[in-house]
Amino acid sequence: MLSLPPYLTSFRLRSRLARAPLAVAFAASLISVLCAAPAQAALISTGACNEAALSQPFLRWGDASSYELVAGGDFEGSLAGWTLSGGAQRVPGSEPYGASGSVGAYSLDLPAGASAQSPFTCVDAAYPTFRFFARNEGLLSTVVAQVVYKTVLGTVVLPLGAVALSEEWEPTLPMLTGSIVTGVLSGGTAEVALRFTALTGASRIDDVFVDPRMH
Repeated sequence: MLSLPPYLTSFRLRSRLARAPLAVAFAASLISVLCAAPAQAALISTGACNEAALSQPFLRWGDASSYELVAGGDFEGSLAGWTLSGGAQRVPGSEPYGASGSVGAYSLDLPAGASAQSPFTCVDAAYPTFRFFARNEGLLSTVVAQVVYKTVLGTVVLPLGAVALSEEWEPTLPMLTGSIVTGVLSGGTAEVALRFTALTGASRIDDVFVDPRMH
């Protein structure tokens, strides 16, 4: 029997993924694509799309996977390529664990209803998950995470679910990008951005990472 990794069974974060119907349909398309057309598996690229530096930012939480920091995802330097709306802005205060290599000075504040979208980056089947740090700024705050893909049919937004936040900085659970499907449908690679929206209450996010290896 396949056992779950420790970090999926021992998290302190009060997190939940409220999967939307579109996410379920997307998962169904994954099964149908891989089962109905096995010959297309050769189109799936499992090599990293870029030469970004890798680290193990979630090791203390039992996750030994290597990750790369999304461009501007530590919110310490330029936010070029990020799209901010609804009052989203960089503010003083960072997650205290130094996951990006050192403890930073800033994070991203998301007032209720605000949204932030990362720059597009190359992904393939080697980019199955992403994680980030978050905390609430008010009671019952939640953040909705979405993956935005560029496809031959236009931009496609995949809602992944709502993450219930703690008043302390904590890493989220790993969240799937769905890159294996878009890898098949887009010739092996795709362009993806991550979108974060404060659904209820104000929230903060920091240090957004993507896992560059298929396990």
